[in-house]
Amino acid sequence: MGMSLPKIVLFYVFTPLADPDAIKLWQQNLAERSNVKGRIIVSEQGINATVGGDIHDVKRYVKGLKEYAPFKDADIKWSDGVGDDFPRLSVKVRPELVTFHAPDPITVTEDGVQGGGTHLKPHQLHELMDQHGDEVVFFDGRNALEAQIGKFRDALVPETDTTRDFIDEIESGKYDSFKDKPVVTYCTGGIRCEVLSVLMKNRGFQDVYQLDGGIVRYGEAYGNKGLWDGSLYVFDKRMHMEFEPGAQSLGTCAECGEPTPRYVNCAEQTCRQLFLCCESCTESGARDHCPDCVPVAA
Repeated sequence: MGMSLPKIVLFYVFTPLADPDAIKLWQQNLAERSNVKGRIIVSEQGINATVGGDIHDVKRYVKGLKEYAPFKDADIKWSDGVGDDFPRLSVKVRPELVTFHAPDPITVTEDGVQGGGTHLKPHQLHELMDQHGDEVVFFDGRNALEAQIGKFRDALVPETDTTRDFIDEIESGKYDSFKDKPVVTYCTGGIRCEVLSVLMKNRGFQDVYQLDGGIVRYGEAYGNKGLWDGSLYVFDKRMHMEFEPGAQSLGTCAECGEPTPRYVNCAEQTCRQLFLCCESCTESGARDHCPDCVPVAA
């Protein structure tokens, strides 16, 4: 046996699935047989997954996935894991692939989500910027917490704790002045923007785009030399990744104020929310409670 090489893959496919429960069983079986762990969500709208394991196991999983015709063209985003990146395998059937709880009907065909923003490859984003310059508005499709450590330069970051908060945000009126500007929605791998861009167009945003492949594909293309600043929040044991050495995280330690991309859980059992704390403040025990739960000194 050679050294193990941990890898993580992230992908989604919007396509109508007549029997999500059957797909769930097949996915459970395929993942277990391939020895990968992670999170797989199946719905009538398609599949969304992040799984990890040894490179050979992950390759076996991806090969099996692509043998199913509706998933054969899935855009698989690979990254380096650290080993044991997911504690378990979870395969669930959900009513929506991304839970916006929107009243809007989302139409999914074999060609994906209908009525969304124009897809932009990373280089096309730069062409749009060359054309429209400062007119272009970046709109972060992630939760506000994720944007604390990295975002597109000058992006609008909605006040959202969960994806369900987006409808209220875009209906609040605070973004109405951008309705006639080119708006580029972006998120980690692209999936949230597939739906978010539909919801925004339905609410009067005229010129909506979505970054194809999300921050992940953009970072692969441009590293620290593009319009992306800082670290990317990820949903595995790493919790953050940088596209090149020398990326300066936008987050700051709640204790000492030094730049850090490190999230830790609040020690308060009833809270457990994530907050930013650098390595030295964590290790010295200087800080283990989030800003909302700081114990009062006796």
